[in-house]
Amino acid sequence: MSPGSGARLPRRASDADARTETTVTDDLTPAAWARHSRFSDPGEHTGVLAALGTSPAELHDTATGMIAHYRAEADLLDADRLPTVDLRWLDAILGAGLALSPAPLAGRPPSDRIAGCCRDHTLLGVGLLRTHGVPARSRIGFARYFAPGFAHDHVVVERWDGARWVRSDPELDAAFGAAPPAGPPFDPADLPTGLDSPFPTAAELWLAHRRDGLDLAAYGVSPHMPELCGPEFVRGYVLLELAHRRRDELLLWDVWGSELDGPPDEATALADEVADLLVRADGGDLEAEAALARRYADDPRLHPGDRVRTLSPLGREGWTDLRTRVTTWDA
Repeated sequence: MSPGSGARLPRRASDADARTETTVTDDLTPAAWARHSRFSDPGEHTGVLAALGTSPAELHDTATGMIAHYRAEADLLDADRLPTVDLRWLDAILGAGLALSPAPLAGRPPSDRIAGCCRDHTLLGVGLLRTHGVPARSRIGFARYFAPGFAHDHVVVERWDGARWVRSDPELDAAFGAAPPAGPPFDPADLPTGLDSPFPTAAELWLAHRRDGLDLAAYGVSPHMPELCGPEFVRGYVLLELAHRRRDELLLWDVWGSELDGPPDEATALADEVADLLVRADGGDLEAEAALARRYADDPRLHPGDRVRTLSPLGREGWTDLRTRVTTWDA
């Protein structure tokens, strides 16, 4: 498929500046998540996504066909493609992928894939679903199925099927779920939910840690990177989970608000409150969902504002202006 193929559809409404334009009531309906965010909007590449299918298997084929994981598939990537891991907006991700090759997104050879991570696989899946009018959002948590005894930070797709939110992991196919490296078999197209599931959310884990003393030492990026594991790491992901739920699908290494310059006690108290609301909202509590929307819109410690600190896994740091979409890397 070439960049210009597929029927060119009108761009779906974007929530680029919608935090002040939509009401809390509107934000409580599943339909709100059918609208593109400033991150998931495919822009000029809308027609490419409009021509693709939306089943979990098709999301998997598309996402993994265009994006190679910068760590798990590092052997497939050369140095020139690695910087794409820091691309934040779906239109830019698609632009980079289509510039690299005009081949269909699904089933590309390794040489035609750009670098990314689970957040990018999921953003592509969410953007594809929203392009087709399907309510979808990204969920932040930790996967217990990649390695025995460790839960890796992870992002998955959640779509509204008309009755409930259904989670799927766009990185995985059915064969993986039938015999995962860790844990019991599961369906990657309909992930079980809850604290004891293969994919507990950051909020669920944080509450279990704070209320019941759950040891979070084995939750993080890698067991070989202890500085990116444990309670403080999970705490930061609670606020990231809130941002993604409010359709600010930021990079996993973007930092802002209380996690950037707030005192630890304040960040902990905020995470306690946000995690409680997130878990209650997942249980169907509309008052909790409304409270999340209000708190995120009104509290500058929770939403990113105009810029975030970007701590790239490529070893560079900088400030990203979310309005101009420019990252200024430190000298």
